[in-house]
Amino acid sequence: MNKPYITLSDFLKRKFGEKVFKVSLDAGFTCPNRDGKKGTGGCIYCNSETLLPLSHTGEDIKGQLLSGMEKVRKRHNANKFIAYFQINSNTYAPIDYLKKVFREALLPDIIAIAVSTRPDCVPDEVLDLLKELKKERFLWLELGLQSANDSTLAFVNRGHTAAELKDAVERARLRGIDVCAHVIVGLPDETRDDMLKTARFLSDCRVWGVKFHQLQVLKDTPLLKLYEEGKVKTLSLDEYAAIVAESLTILPPSTIIHRLSGDAPLKYLVAPRWGANKFIVAERIEELLKLRN
Repeated sequence: MNKPYITLSDFLKRKFGEKVFKVSLDAGFTCPNRDGKKGTGGCIYCNSETLLPLSHTGEDIKGQLLSGMEKVRKRHNANKFIAYFQINSNTYAPIDYLKKVFREALLPDIIAIAVSTRPDCVPDEVLDLLKELKKERFLWLELGLQSANDSTLAFVNRGHTAAELKDAVERARLRGIDVCAHVIVGLPDETRDDMLKTARFLSDCRVWGVKFHQLQVLKDTPLLKLYEEGKVKTLSLDEYAAIVAESLTILPPSTIIHRLSGDAPLKYLVAPRWGANKFIVAERIEELLKLRN
């Protein structure tokens, strides 16, 4: 079915001639709002264990890639892979360590590298390193914005501002590095206008891609306590779909949509339970877009 937006899967298939699969990696990073540099406890909604791939082995980067690629090959008959540095802030380390782990990922069947991090963890020397790596593999940078509202970012303990995202995108663009921004729809106390403000902000920043997530209440997080006390509510499927559909009409049509909703292992997910089926979420969003023509 033709979709009214460009999916990452379709973009990569056109670029590389076949379907490409991610292999998620854990390179042992932490975050500045966990280790005390900017805060402790991390984001109030985050349980980093939910990001670990099912095949997580604790091996070095090469070992994780080899075992991950083998599993994906058997399941999907795959040939081409993306090394996805996903867990925590994947540029929050000394530059020599970053050089080491990123270069370990340059295996023959790895055709792209994706690095997920925070906008306050990409100093110029890191962007220069990514620029050099981009000469050897297709590469993009993923930056967690979550909201363009600084009061929201402070409440959820992000430890950075929206302006830092804009600055990071501009410095990455100067080096030819594509940026995908992460957004959470339904953050505490945000109105519909607040959420659409984030879409307009990303449109103004001219990001290459966007990854949408619904606010999810997970076990073993500070957000769970607020949810149980009735201080935080989650969106219904229809409410979420309406906001994302509207956001898609605000973003430039060329924006690569990496995903329309988040998913977490059911053993951690408290609410909203509709988030367990990303296909239902995508169908509802696409129905709304068709109604809008």
